[in-house]
Amino acid sequence: MTKWLGKESGAQVKRIRSVHVNNPNLALSKAWERLRIGPIVEKLPYQLQEKWLTSGTRHKEQTGGRFPPFHYFCNFVSQEAKRRNDPSFMYQSCTTTATKQDQHGWKNANANKPILVNKTDVSTTQVDPNKNCPLHSNKPHPLKKCRTFRYKSLDDRKAFLREKGICFKCCSTTSHLAKDCKTNVKCSECDSTKHDAAMHPGPSPQSKDKAPPSSQENGGEEEVQPNKVEVSEAEVSATCTEVCGPGQWSRSCSKICLTKIYPKGSKDMAIKAYVILDDQSNRSLARPELFELFGVESETFSYHLRTCSGIIETSGKRVEGLQVESLDGKVHISLPPLIECPDIPNNRSEIPTPSAVQHQPHLRHIAQHIPELDSEAEILILLGRDVLRVHKVRQQVNGPHNSPFAQRLDLGWVVIGEVCLGSVHKPTVNSYKTNVLDSGRPSIFKPCPSFMHIKETPQCFNRPDKTPERMLGQTVFNRTEHDNKPAPSVEDTIFLEIMDRHVFKDDGNSWIAPLPFREPRQPLPNNKEQVVKRFSSLQRILKRKPEMQEQYVKFMEKIFANGHAEKPNQIRVVFDSSAQYSGVSLNDVLLTGPDLNNSLLGVLLRFRKEKVAIMADIQQMFHCFLVHEEHRNYLRFLWHKDNDIDKEVIEYRMRVYVFGNGPSPAVATYSL
Repeated sequence: MTKWLGKESGAQVKRIRSVHVNNPNLALSKAWERLRIGPIVEKLPYQLQEKWLTSGTRHKEQTGGRFPPFHYFCNFVSQEAKRRNDPSFMYQSCTTTATKQDQHGWKNANANKPILVNKTDVSTTQVDPNKNCPLHSNKPHPLKKCRTFRYKSLDDRKAFLREKGICFKCCSTTSHLAKDCKTNVKCSECDSTKHDAAMHPGPSPQSKDKAPPSSQENGGEEEVQPNKVEVSEAEVSATCTEVCGPGQWSRSCSKICLTKIYPKGSKDMAIKAYVILDDQSNRSLARPELFELFGVESETFSYHLRTCSGIIETSGKRVEGLQVESLDGKVHISLPPLIECPDIPNNRSEIPTPSAVQHQPHLRHIAQHIPELDSEAEILILLGRDVLRVHKVRQQVNGPHNSPFAQRLDLGWVVIGEVCLGSVHKPTVNSYKTNVLDSGRPSIFKPCPSFMHIKETPQCFNRPDKTPERMLGQTVFNRTEHDNKPAPSVEDTIFLEIMDRHVFKDDGNSWIAPLPFREPRQPLPNNKEQVVKRFSSLQRILKRKPEMQEQYVKFMEKIFANGHAEKPNQIRVVFDSSAQYSGVSLNDVLLTGPDLNNSLLGVLLRFRKEKVAIMADIQQMFHCFLVHEEHRNYLRFLWHKDNDIDKEVIEYRMRVYVFGNGPSPAVATYSL
């Protein structure tokens, strides 16, 4: 029989260009296949990527636009690998190149000259970028502190990390990728927790008129001297502290307004949030945090994002009926449906503030109309061309060429352009604190907070309040009765706690135990379709084997006669607790419990203590213990009405523990 479980409901984008909604079911299937295949395709050689493009396109044309499944991709890679490893064609590929050169009349001017080859030793030792810089021949400074690396453009930095296999997020290891990185990082330039300062977009705050020469041995870093207790690296860099603040090279403002957002007709639920005004996007988007703040629950659907880096397929929720209000309360605008998108730019340094315009003579008079930076308000919404009113300019203040300008929109004043003061920079000093480890080696990293150094002092022997039992090390070798017994696991302990709390005896002297679910419990899918198929298969087997059918009916008759099964009000189905449906089975969510049986060694030894040994077999032992009534819906099954093989199939549920449930042996032994 088969168990029928109960049904239970249960890359950041620079600029967003367009959003296209597809069929949700088809798109989710495509997205899943692309998520599995895409990262592998990126690691293939360029020639194989081009071949995969051709093969994948051909498959989509033949299947009506369906993205190639994973097994199709595996077959493609296997066939290409066999072709490229066939030794009979390796020589032919080399001679073909030479033939083509001869046909085109290419001549090698140095054909008669000797060829000199310099042997290069390649170290196979894995370089730790958190200790040695791979950009400067493994010099002793971390890559994320290398100024030459930071001076490179963001694309060059990404290309270098991709070539070396270094994590884009922490820039400290080659053991994982950015998507798997669990390191807590925080950019010192924009306070972002998604990248380190070494991967901050834009020029370096320590940049001077010239970049540090790449041939410099240490990349502009001071080498830590082992005989120094404290080493400081001081650098004076020109930084605009009046506007840009310390730690930033320059500051550029964009169309971002501080507003109030609330559902239509519920102004009391208004929250303050920053809104990006982007007329290059054809749809309005919202970050997932907005959906959480207003408790929006909706079905997710798939859509396409067209960005500077191409088209990506993603999915999200949709919210309607929101309103945006200017900070002064004079303008109220109903928003179109907002689509969930976690990739909305979240650069708070681009938010206009009064200090950004006070030092600009032509913009100084509008400083009073721009609110101060609100540390509690987040950038939650991007408004595109589907709400045109917010983009209309009511007033504009220009200035000299290449200077920032301001616009008055319905939601407030915005400032566009670089607001850095340029020649008015003030010097700042950056230094690194060096810690000396117990081994005497200096380090720029913080000591481990979990490190403990325990030392026993002989003076405690002379203190009257320190008895030998209370002193360190005095009770390490004490013997107890539990020394030779294996300790229970965490799950076994939880199982015993559940049994201690919920096992009881009813009026009929029967022990009743609950199903020991794991917590948090994984939702169980409705697997009735699977159960019906397996029951139909059982019916075919019983028709072919009359003797087996007779025994089966007798077994079920005993089940019903003993009251071990009953008809429920609502039905689901039955017995193989390990049968998986949608990747989950009943046994997957149940605690199996500890092994409470007597040890085999003890049983064998006790056989020699007396003259006579007795052995007994308890028939249907698990059926002696009832299941809590609220848990019996998880033990539903299909069988013929009145146990008559010729009658229709109806639904039952077990009242007792059954053979096949993972926790049945532990529950039975515990109850005994």
